[in-house]
Amino acid sequence: MTDKRRRIWGWSFFDWAQQPYATLGLTFIFAPYFAGVAAASFEAGGVEAARAEAQSLWSSAQTVAGLVIAFSAPFLGAYADATQRKTPWFVLFIATAVICSAGLWVLEPDGSGLYLALALFWIGFVASESAFNLNNAILPSLGTADEAGRISGGAIAFGYWGGVLSLFIMLLFFAENDAGRTLIGLEPALGLDGAAREGTRFVGPFIAIWFAVFAIPFLLWVRDPAGRRPRPGAGVVVGNLKKSLRGVFARPSFGSFLLSSMLYRDALTALYAYGGIYATLVLDWTVIDIGVFGIIAAIAAAILSWVGGLADQRYGPKPVIRVTILVLVAVGCVIIGMSRTSLFGIPLAPDSTLPDTIFYVCGAAIGGAGGALYSASRSMMVRHCRVDNAAEAFGLFALTGRATAFLAPALITVFTDWTQSNQLGFLPIIFLFAAGFVLLTWVKPEGDRAEPWPDMPEPA
Repeated sequence: MTDKRRRIWGWSFFDWAQQPYATLGLTFIFAPYFAGVAAASFEAGGVEAARAEAQSLWSSAQTVAGLVIAFSAPFLGAYADATQRKTPWFVLFIATAVICSAGLWVLEPDGSGLYLALALFWIGFVASESAFNLNNAILPSLGTADEAGRISGGAIAFGYWGGVLSLFIMLLFFAENDAGRTLIGLEPALGLDGAAREGTRFVGPFIAIWFAVFAIPFLLWVRDPAGRRPRPGAGVVVGNLKKSLRGVFARPSFGSFLLSSMLYRDALTALYAYGGIYATLVLDWTVIDIGVFGIIAAIAAAILSWVGGLADQRYGPKPVIRVTILVLVAVGCVIIGMSRTSLFGIPLAPDSTLPDTIFYVCGAAIGGAGGALYSASRSMMVRHCRVDNAAEAFGLFALTGRATAFLAPALITVFTDWTQSNQLGFLPIIFLFAAGFVLLTWVKPEGDRAEPWPDMPEPA
């Protein structure tokens, strides 16, 4: 294996290692379990109000975490570029995510440990996403701009296959239904007590073990450049960052892309975060039902991320981004118009399985379109940055992706509280996707990487 190929594989292993934090934690196992436990804890105020309060609690914590990621990412990226050192940060962030995810075990079915588990999950999420942002910045150094889409899509597809495998393991051997049995009728493995939901609670330690083990190839094969490294002062780092920020306003394509991706990525994150919660609170799905849904979504994401990468290499990232946004808008409309008893106002039979079937299709669309969308977005960023300031540029990408990370959760909270409807609470997602689609009008298909960049730091 050549050094370049080994480096690409090592870089891809980060997606594989981190994916269960999102797949099992944020979307399909822990988040629905948390929502169910929280709703049960709040039931004194009525079932519907309790479900809305549980969704609001989760969205509020997500808002805080998003803001922390947003405003730390550019400084972290600028410092990593200036010092040419990323490995110590990766070690710190991965260790934090591993410790916090292991601690999710504390959330018991009676609500004990509810707020501690909430804090641990989102602290670990901040660490995991901070490492992911730095990992994104390595992409420009792995190949040419034309190769970036294929490399990005391949890594995301590889990561999703990791999500599929981790979901299979959790569903077959750990996550239990109300009868205390797993998907294949077994008691939870390792002697865990299904009656105490220990199989589902094991999702935290499972994520921790997975992350720690599969981060090893990444840490071994993706190293910082050899040689003596500069030690710039804080003034130099902040000065470079200020120049970069001024440069954004002088580059219409880059600025428009950052604003567009800020909105559509915020909407996508909300879809991921609330998909499982929606299934729990609106469709009354069990953890196992949601896990099967997650497998379908992850398989679709793995396949379509890879296909999206090939389409990116042939047509460029902009058409891929546009098509996937339209698919996700359609999914948002379906989510708003569907409940357990009706579809766009048309009553359904009490025992109808149509909502379940439709939501499985939505899961495939969310996973597939979401994976391809993020892959193409990374590829588009490569067309707007240089290798020597990639971490700083991707830090701005993270900033814009998280600066309004409070927006979708906050709007969902407002709409949910206002309408007292979990479905109508999703309206802001459609608005954000639509606004992001419009802003793509001013983004150049091949970016502005080759053009002069006013007020940008010169290469070292």
